[in-house]
Amino acid sequence: MQKRKLGKSGLEVSALGLGCMGMSFSYGPPKDTKEMTALLRTAVERGITFFDTAEVYGPFTNEELLGEALAPFRKQVVIATKFGFDVSGSDTRLGAFAVNSRPEHIQQAVEGSLKRLKTDVIDLLYQHRVDPNVPIEDVAGTVKELIQAGKVKHFGMSEAGVKTIRRAHAVQPVTALQNEYSLWWRKPEEEVIPTLEELGIGFVAYSPLGKGFLTGKIDESTTFDKNDFRNRVPRFTAEARTANQAMVDLLARIAKQKAATPAQIALAWLLAQKPWIAPIPGTTKLSRLDENNGALEIKLTADDLREIDDTAAKITVQGERYPEVLQRMTGL
Repeated sequence: MQKRKLGKSGLEVSALGLGCMGMSFSYGPPKDTKEMTALLRTAVERGITFFDTAEVYGPFTNEELLGEALAPFRKQVVIATKFGFDVSGSDTRLGAFAVNSRPEHIQQAVEGSLKRLKTDVIDLLYQHRVDPNVPIEDVAGTVKELIQAGKVKHFGMSEAGVKTIRRAHAVQPVTALQNEYSLWWRKPEEEVIPTLEELGIGFVAYSPLGKGFLTGKIDESTTFDKNDFRNRVPRFTAEARTANQAMVDLLARIAKQKAATPAQIALAWLLAQKPWIAPIPGTTKLSRLDENNGALEIKLTADDLREIDDTAAKITVQGERYPEVLQRMTGL
């Protein structure tokens, strides 16, 4: 497995990580614990060393799953988790949780995460979403104290705006920013990626396969489980899926030339953007895990990348990427 360093931090991770949210949360009912434990351990055997979770996934159950599954390999892997939501309510839909990054809440969240992850230190701790009610300097300062106490190794942020990133980075160096980034969500290229490059911060790309759409396995007739988050996403209405099929067609065309799959081309494209970008595609199936890892063997030439960019530039992706309640939490 190829390795990458997240910016100037020195934190080295597998070039492709594994997003674990869907094992417990957001994409229908939680998956079988034994099956997911086996998948996580196989991922380690396949060379994946970077695993992404959060206290809100479940809530709590995803961290518990990773803690148990990865315990035998703890020294070999990098576990990233997140704080920033008030998960004390009974409604487990992400949109129902209020943000909470008060210093005392961060410390409480970290203690809980350490127990569930069965570890004495969190490799990479993200603020899940910016809390407009708490100065980012207080958040970064609290994480700095946790790093000094040996409970956290690296500080990360998720879906933060560039001004907030700069303010946080001045207090405690930010190792990585986690944002959505793929061929059908390229807004990070405008301001975020240049800022990260300037500051030496790594980029962890979540939803690199467009929440499954860029795999080519979803069309306008696909139905989702009643608990599937995508039922609420404007980009996944039947009309939007029909319009957005043009992006999948582009990937399929390149995939045919490379004897690959659309998902592999989508990941190979991301990997080719910057050497400090680490995508974290999620899956609950071993076949998909192996398919995703196959993207590392694909070499896109300068001509390939130019063709993809030129064609993608002519495609207008339809639908917002989040429901309004979640959209308001991004870019702060």
